[in-house]
Amino acid sequence: MAPDELKIVSGVRYAELDFDDVRPNPRQPRTVFDEDALAELVHSIREVGLLQPIVVRPITDAAAAGPHYELVAGERRWRAGREAGLDLIPAIVRDTADDVLLRDALLENLHRAELNALEEAAAYQQLLDDFGCTQDELAARIGRSRPQVSNTLRLLRLPAPVQRRVAAGVLSAGHARALLGLDDVEAMDRLAHRIVAEGLSVRAVEEIVSVGDGDGRERTRVARPRRPSAPGLLEIADRLSDRLETRVRVESGKVKGKVTIEFATLDDLRRIVDVIDRS
Repeated sequence: MAPDELKIVSGVRYAELDFDDVRPNPRQPRTVFDEDALAELVHSIREVGLLQPIVVRPITDAAAAGPHYELVAGERRWRAGREAGLDLIPAIVRDTADDVLLRDALLENLHRAELNALEEAAAYQQLLDDFGCTQDELAARIGRSRPQVSNTLRLLRLPAPVQRRVAAGVLSAGHARALLGLDDVEAMDRLAHRIVAEGLSVRAVEEIVSVGDGDGRERTRVARPRRPSAPGLLEIADRLSDRLETRVRVESGKVKGKVTIEFATLDDLRRIVDVIDRS
């Protein structure tokens, strides 16, 4: 989120800070950081960048030569960003002690910023982790259903190379969600390569995931043979799948056709109906 994209809110501003100008919070209860998790975050930052800014507050009695900001949230990101070799770290500077005001400002700016799917997922996660926002509250404030929020958050489970493709716009959010049907990160990466190389649609990826691991190795269950589709029906099904963020099948018969829309839960069904109503 660029500085000029932020809504001006009293007590909240965006900055890119030198690492030496930020000090850890001496009252931080966590004193030991998991080295493996930190190394994984370092790798992710090198691959994708730092998606979630840290949160800091000015040090009122700071010495001229010392740090001018103290961490409020994000010490693990601060440590990993330094280790990853970043020159500057994105930060939200809070001049207010009002947590609700800060959280509301971030929610409001989430509406205004043009974020890719991965940045959106990271912004959601930060609101949940750093500011005590619940998924229900987040969904209500940004005009989405809770299943939509949950599905977006799932993108953060993708391996770093796949996240990089999503961040670059090479893979759509629909492709990414389909990849999450695989259990193995290497299989996700292999199938991501195929999506880019072969220009696979979201529907095609869902079919591959349902019968194999993205590299031609089939599971024990065998998919039922599909009847040939009339020209254009697959494209229509793909467009509907992308629009509704779920699997859609379009079939034509001798007399009439059929559209099948899959949903996971009743909340997911309500989300789909809301999308259709708004269309």
